[in-house]
Amino acid sequence: MRYLFYRLFPVAFATVLCSCAGAQSGIVPASGLMPHVSSNAGHSGTVGNYIKHIVIIVQENHSFDNLFATFPGADGTTTGKMSTGKTVKLKKTKLYSARLLENSNLAFTVEYDNGKMDGWNKVYVGSRPCPKCAYAYVDPTQIAPYWTMAQQYALADHMFTTEASGSFTGHQDLIRGSTALNSTTSLIDFPSRGPWGCDAPAGATVPELLSNGKYVQSGPFPCSNDFGQSVSYNTLRDLLDGASVTWKYYTPVLFGGGLAGSYWDAFDVVAPVRYGSEWASNIVSPEKKVLGDASNGKLPGVSWVIPDGVNSDHAGFGSTDKGPSWVASVVNAIGQGSDWNSTAIIVVWDDWGGWYDHVAPPQLDYAGLGFRVPMIVVSPYAKQGYVSSTQYEFGSVIKFVEEAYGLGSLGTDDLRANSMDDMFNFNAKPRAFKPIDAKYSRSFFEHQPPSNVPVDTD
Repeated sequence: MRYLFYRLFPVAFATVLCSCAGAQSGIVPASGLMPHVSSNAGHSGTVGNYIKHIVIIVQENHSFDNLFATFPGADGTTTGKMSTGKTVKLKKTKLYSARLLENSNLAFTVEYDNGKMDGWNKVYVGSRPCPKCAYAYVDPTQIAPYWTMAQQYALADHMFTTEASGSFTGHQDLIRGSTALNSTTSLIDFPSRGPWGCDAPAGATVPELLSNGKYVQSGPFPCSNDFGQSVSYNTLRDLLDGASVTWKYYTPVLFGGGLAGSYWDAFDVVAPVRYGSEWASNIVSPEKKVLGDASNGKLPGVSWVIPDGVNSDHAGFGSTDKGPSWVASVVNAIGQGSDWNSTAIIVVWDDWGGWYDHVAPPQLDYAGLGFRVPMIVVSPYAKQGYVSSTQYEFGSVIKFVEEAYGLGSLGTDDLRANSMDDMFNFNAKPRAFKPIDAKYSRSFFEHQPPSNVPVDTD
């Protein structure tokens, strides 16, 4: 597992780390609240009159510009800024990249450069400088299913990750809207050893970021029962269970074949799930079981869908060009099933993957917002061919689920996040589903053996 093994030039690691703290000191969380559960269950509003199933499909490590730089009507670019003052053309590339670009909190700070958005040329790739590696965008023909979904439904071009960090925090934010332990401390970056959760080996820790800008390398063990008795680490699971709304988390096999799914199972961090009955009933593997549930009208109220490593869009780690087809297969299974008319599908990437993006994220608190990632909403009520420039974050996904089922609020960053209502038109009749063409078929994924590649380690 890579863990802060990158280098930054022309300044040393320690110097940059100090500048990170200085840049962020004095910023406090927007809410200033410790996470809590506020429940108004059973009083869903407009969304809940139409949406009975929400499916959150999580892909990996791409910025908005990297996937949608040239999408018509969207806020994209094919040029980028460098810290030298030069402007560079983004190189058109294939989806698959063997290069692993850094996506830690420190890398964010260097690339963000106090809002100048010009520091990508300073971040090493592996152990070597590669000043132009991050300045690239994917050939649209390589990701045709994503573009088709965006053209037929709705695309958000100002979705920011809630925290300026990588996959660990991204996946936590998609189940709870924050990794804040209290008003001054948040989990950040990647646990020191995998799996990422209660199943981590003894001695594993998660770094912490403090509101005064201090970066604490060795924080708590990555399991919520080790976060301290004063920490209320509630997730959507608490609200859903309280309202008797069903949910499932579809993930690759967790502990067979080299811990393939154990890095991305966000609920492995949540002790009441990991050590309770829901670990067997609600954590579903392999992830391809979602295809059958969708086709057979057995979707729960809320689903998270985590890909096999080779279908994840992640650079390196055996990833391939299969991600867009995997997502299309899930969307097609839902669209052709009996739940289509009451479903909203949210396709989102968990972090920017180190790729260039030109839009400076608003800094709402000491932990974020992070860089832009794409979000596509597929639904019979999604606005057709619509590009939303509303400022969203992962807390917006949490808020959408809360609104649909009248759950109240977790009291994390869902409080400040904008609602996703802008992406829908509930006054229109539900549209018939048109299958998404893709290179690889549903049958391919149904018969695809598990890669046993960890879906992520960064």
